[in-house]
Amino acid sequence: MLLHHRFIETAKRQKEKTAFVDCLTKRQLSYSRTLIASLILARRFRALRDGFLGIMLPTSAGAGLTVIASLMAGKVPVMINYSTGAEQNARYAKRKCDFHTIVTSRKLLEKVRCPELEGMIFLEDILDSVSKVEKLRAATISKMPTAVIKRLSVRVSENDDAVILFTSGSEKDPKAVELTHRNIISNIESFSEVIELSERDRMLAILPYFHVFGLTVTLWAPLYHGMTLITYPNPLDFKKITEIIREQKPSMLVGTPSFLNGYLRVSEPGDFQSIRIAVTGADKCPDALREGYRKKHGIELLEGYGTTETAPVISVNRPEANKPGSVGLPIPGVEVRIEDYQTGEICPPNRVGRILVKGPNVMKGYLDDLEETSMRLRHGWYDTGDMGYIDEDGFLWHAGRLKRFVKVGGEMVSLVKVEDVLQKLLPDGVECCVVDVPDARKGARIIAAVTKEVNEKAIIKAMSKELPNIALPREFMIIEDLPKMGSGKIDFRRCTELVQEELSRA
Repeated sequence: MLLHHRFIETAKRQKEKTAFVDCLTKRQLSYSRTLIASLILARRFRALRDGFLGIMLPTSAGAGLTVIASLMAGKVPVMINYSTGAEQNARYAKRKCDFHTIVTSRKLLEKVRCPELEGMIFLEDILDSVSKVEKLRAATISKMPTAVIKRLSVRVSENDDAVILFTSGSEKDPKAVELTHRNIISNIESFSEVIELSERDRMLAILPYFHVFGLTVTLWAPLYHGMTLITYPNPLDFKKITEIIREQKPSMLVGTPSFLNGYLRVSEPGDFQSIRIAVTGADKCPDALREGYRKKHGIELLEGYGTTETAPVISVNRPEANKPGSVGLPIPGVEVRIEDYQTGEICPPNRVGRILVKGPNVMKGYLDDLEETSMRLRHGWYDTGDMGYIDEDGFLWHAGRLKRFVKVGGEMVSLVKVEDVLQKLLPDGVECCVVDVPDARKGARIIAAVTKEVNEKAIIKAMSKELPNIALPREFMIIEDLPKMGSGKIDFRRCTELVQEELSRA
């Protein structure tokens, strides 16, 4: 099955149902109109010279149409992160994937202060220039049998690329991940089974489509099932999104802990009464956030785990099988094993090791990077680069990136574990990021970056009850605005650089 073929089937079956509620433009599109618009755009895109098509658009109906149409035109969408260095990321994507055209919007360029680059075309110009003849042609095609419309799309295989997404670059330069139609569809089918998604659900789509969490879970999954997507481009507009939830009544809320914490702070009891399932991922969910949703809204946050390379979902807690603190049970069809990071042997239950994953959701590879692909994909197993363990009940527990384990005085310390303990002791509204810097005597020194001044002595004393002495931060540093990725995750790489810069000035 191909993603755009599935969309065509859905659109033909649910003609009059609302596909998109665009809360920024205040426009709604039925599935029938979405199909017609996609056919118009696909015809325009088909004339472009490259096999790849850059897309740099905020979460919206227009962005959704562009992604659908690119596949219908036989183009592979290359999703560009506009939230952190739009110009740099656009240039990097064009260089890495060797393509010319980027579909974007003037309003976005103005907002993110990105200059117009060679090859950029503007979605608003395309839509404004559509002629009556084009509309009539697309409307006529949309009324043809489903099989005929499918045949009009450029023929590809389910093992061909459906998208190029870039890794976060939070630790080093982003890699171009090739995800196929099979990768994404198999993932949708598996997590839909355990979360019980259906056409009756209404999805709040606020995550960026350049992030795999947003693209798979809040764009393709709703289109696969025939849901209504409620889009809004700025996940940091906490008050507006809370208002949207109250008025548009989505049943599905998915987001990163950072975003969900913002919605919790500004919401009132009763605002989220339409929410059936709330899922958090991309970063560790603090216990305080779970408790906050439980107390204020009677909602149990379900934590999941995934990576860009796995399309993304690997595991997730379910309503009937939820262990708070874990990242849930592996979804159907996905195997997870834990290997000792030194010996390569399979770890017994409750022993921390490397997390390896196997399944139809695992990427094809990194584009034009055979060396990195061969390092991460071995005999069908993808090495996530993360550490964790599986407990006696089969639940997966995430312990952090291997690169976020540091050797202090000869002992391995998880910076994520230190962060978890620290965050529970910080006052409400204070965020933290724990980093390490070189230390001539012990090999590394742990430093806690926090957004506000705190009582360091009291916190260290409390932390010492849960952590060994070598794992305690040796210094607290105030960084009022911790750098974040577009997904809402703290940018560990940039935070480490800021700490090192501050230390060099001291």
